[in-house]
Amino acid sequence: MKTIKSKQDFELVFSRGKRINNSLLRIRVARRDEGDTGRVAFVAPKRLGNAVYRNRCKRVLREAARACDMPRDGYDVILFSTAGTHDSSPELVAAALQKMLAKDGI
Repeated sequence: MKTIKSKQDFELVFSRGKRINNSLLRIRVARRDEGDTGRVAFVAPKRLGNAVYRNRCKRVLREAARACDMPRDGYDVILFSTAGTHDSSPELVAAALQKMLAKDGI
């Protein structure tokens, strides 16, 4: 899975991307040039809790992304965990992610 790593790429997604919210996760999606492979990033803010808590959130997000065949070609996607991510199963988060992506036409 190809990931977004540089600060410059994050800022590009934030400036050009569209934000979609759900109680289990938030996503920011930005279109890339045609033919580019998609990338994905997983974010768990410090305000959620300690490192163990945040790592569990990111594991759930990664598993949900795999279940939804992420990353999608032509899109950069940043997945943000919320307080509901930690206590949810990857299957529930994957279902929410699938709905959010379908709503945006991805």
